Amino acid sequence: MPLLIIAAGVALLLVLMIGFKVNGFIALVLVAAVVGFAEGMDPQAILHSIQNGIGGTLGGLAMILGFGAMLGKLISDTGAAQRIATTLIEAFGAKRVQWALMIAGLVVGMAMFFEVGFVLLLPLVFTVVVSSGLPLLYVGVPMVAALSVTHCFLPPHPGPTAIATMYNANLGTTLLYGLIISLPTIIVAGPLFSRLLTRFEKQPPEGLFSSRVFSEAEMPSFWNSLLVSITPVLLMAIAALCNVVLPEKSGLRSFLDFIGNPAVALFIALTIATFTLGWRKGRSMEQVMNIAGDSIGAIAMIVFIIAGGGAFKQVLVDSGVGQYIAHLMNGAPLSPLLMCWTVAALLRIALGSATVAAITTAGVVLPIISVTHADPALMVLATGAGSVIASHVNDPGFWLFKGYFNLSVGETLRTWTVMETLISVMGLLGVLTINAVLH
Repeated sequence: MPLLIIAAGVALLLVLMIGFKVNGFIALVLVAAVVGFAEGMDPQAILHSIQNGIGGTLGGLAMILGFGAMLGKLISDTGAAQRIATTLIEAFGAKRVQWALMIAGLVVGMAMFFEVGFVLLLPLVFTVVVSSGLPLLYVGVPMVAALSVTHCFLPPHPGPTAIATMYNANLGTTLLYGLIISLPTIIVAGPLFSRLLTRFEKQPPEGLFSSRVFSEAEMPSFWNSLLVSITPVLLMAIAALCNVVLPEKSGLRSFLDFIGNPAVALFIALTIATFTLGWRKGRSMEQVMNIAGDSIGAIAMIVFIIAGGGAFKQVLVDSGVGQYIAHLMNGAPLSPLLMCWTVAALLRIALGSATVAAITTAGVVLPIISVTHADPALMVLATGAGSVIASHVNDPGFWLFKGYFNLSVGETLRTWTVMETLISVMGLLGVLTINAVLH
């Protein structure tokens, strides 16, 4: 019976979001309450579960999401992202421009949301296409693939960070595993796959060259831009490695654990960006803080959707559904990693939103971790992989790609949708491979 209630709750979520276009946060909270009532919970208990779920989820994420958005906005609005991309393109040359844009997408994507990085880097793609005469998709798909991979595999990006928080996974370990999976995934879904797309001869759509292009004097140096962008990743990776090689009571390990905490690492990078990208380039502190402040509005709804997913998860736990699922999973032959990927994939296809699919999946499969002793970091990556599969007409990213690459709906299905599916399948294979090596 509890599983039927969960299935009905997920179905209700789909009807609300797809059929009635209800806001994701409202739909998640409403479904959480309905599931709680169906499970026999007291109304006050449901209210407390929802409040605790929202508070517990955002308690560990608020600083990460806020500092991450501020850092991404500073990197974008000061010309640092443009400097990274243009320098890599110049260094790699026209023949290897795909690899340059792939690396640019990977570096920039770790610090900002997919849509922001997409819109920011596309004008550079258009410039390369016009100047080199290379096909648009051949040049642009590697960059887009890299941005999409960071969205589902690499903390401190909000998606995998939110799932890791719910699974209580170590973010440094998640990042290391994610990097191992990401590199081959980007290569297959980016440079290799894009070579099959040269038949789609498209020109950049008119009217999309208006994004600001910084002059040479306005942009910070490449090394400054790169340092600010990768500081959080470096600090988290160093902390994860030291947890392996240093003794538990080591003072150095404790210090590195502290600065490798995602919130602290992002704050350090934000502090560096404030002075090196802002103050040192002639911007007043007020101007820099205005840029940082503007970034919060852009992530507000994403924050609330993540909070709604946390509420749904907590109701499932407090209603006893978690224990029921755990009992069913005890001794079951089905791989928990495969289950994560499958549930997330089905929700992604139905809902469109990768974030909602991943967060909802986390709430449903959370009890499996304690019963099966599955690696929480690999569960995060399996969930992230499933959440990006088969993007189609109910995903805003589908239409963003279609518009900027000047494609028809059918062409978008044969390019963007296939690319996202490649990322999902490669991610699953990577997770299963790492799990086989570790166990």
